[in-house]
Amino acid sequence: MDISSSSSFHQAHKVSLLRRQPSSPVNSVSVIGFSLPQITSPSLDKCRRKGSSFGVVRACVAVEEKTRTAIIRIGTRGSPLALAQAYETRAKLQAKHQELTEEGAIHIEIIKTTGDKILSQPLADIGGKGLFTKEIDEALINGHIDIAVHSMKDVPTYLPENTILPCNLVREDVRDAFICLTAASLAELPAGSIVGTASLRRKSQILHKYPSLAVEENFRGNVQTRLSKLQGGKVHATLLALAGLKRLSMTENVASVLSLDEMLPAVAQGAIGIACRTDDDKMASYLASLNHEETRLAVACERAFLETLDGSCRTPIAGYAAKDEEGNCYFRGLVASPDGTRVLETSRKGPYVFEDMVKMGKDAGQELLSRAGPGFFGN
Repeated sequence: MDISSSSSFHQAHKVSLLRRQPSSPVNSVSVIGFSLPQITSPSLDKCRRKGSSFGVVRACVAVEEKTRTAIIRIGTRGSPLALAQAYETRAKLQAKHQELTEEGAIHIEIIKTTGDKILSQPLADIGGKGLFTKEIDEALINGHIDIAVHSMKDVPTYLPENTILPCNLVREDVRDAFICLTAASLAELPAGSIVGTASLRRKSQILHKYPSLAVEENFRGNVQTRLSKLQGGKVHATLLALAGLKRLSMTENVASVLSLDEMLPAVAQGAIGIACRTDDDKMASYLASLNHEETRLAVACERAFLETLDGSCRTPIAGYAAKDEEGNCYFRGLVASPDGTRVLETSRKGPYVFEDMVKMGKDAGQELLSRAGPGFFGN
């Protein structure tokens, strides 16, 4: 399928909505933050009483040993997309470093975050910043993991003390994908159609351009969950980051891809960031071998814009920086009222150099703050 062009869904696509899961094998995986069932049996109880090392007990010991002896312990959320990103990180590390290809050299630690645990409320109502990173950051600081793999758009503009984020992998497509069983684009949806999204950025831009549509704004869950809700008729359409669908090999679900003029992406959308402790030179060296500098600079520009606006989940903000044909940085930024009645945009162009790009992001943010005026965003 050519995902850069519009095409309607056929009924046969329904069966493909939920079928894809990351298929990469995991040599060593454990879980933090989940309540796991207790395994009990007479033989296991006997095994425990005798101090035997076979069966489940032996398996548990093996996992613990593997975790302790791993060269790199990767911390990640447990969603299929988060795991796909952790697998990608592992594969890139193994491609660069022979010693990491040994069995058990890289251990993946699944950590359940606040954002994963509370799904019944909009993100803005449960705190916004750090909902998908806090517990992973704590595991990193406490030494339970060595590196943390994040979707950069989930990372607050501040980093926890004693951590750094020196690495961004090559950025995926930043655009949003339109997913619907009955229409090929937002423009084709009949008046009154309901679009599901948990993003105020998407909501405000949808309502600004298509005021006849309605938005269900607590449309939360991982990609598979949201596609299931769509298939079940809870909404008529939804928008998802194209980058995530590509990483999950689920682009067959895309009806069309929205242009940057129709939907400016979230700050750092499509970028994976990898953090480590400030004093861990070994991990910093590993991450330096993976860093894609063009992506890192673009993300830094966008995050400077977001930080200047003090953006939260209650603030519709979009921003995108990229290298143009002349090798310069071109940045576009947007802020909106949550109902989409007001949208303010600006742009900047300058050298593709870290200091210049951070300055551009900050300057664009200051301009929109001034134009928006007090009380523009509300609470």
